[in-house]
Amino acid sequence: MNKVKIISIIYAIGILIGALFFEVWAAETSFTKTIGVFIWTIIFLITLFFADRNEKE
Repeated sequence: MNKVKIISIIYAIGILIGALFFEVWAAETSFTKTIGVFIWTIIFLITLFFADRNEKE
C-alpha cells in the first residue's frame, strides 16, 4: 500500500469516529467541534501534499 492510500484511510476513519462518537454532525454542534473538523482536514491535506511530493521523487 502506498502512503497516499494509508493517509486517506486514516482520514476517513477519523471522520467516521468524529461523526459517530463525538457527534460532530449533530443538530447542536459547538464551534470547537467545527474547528476540530477543519483542523483535521487541513492536517490531511498537508500530509497528502508531502506524501505525494515524496512519492514522486
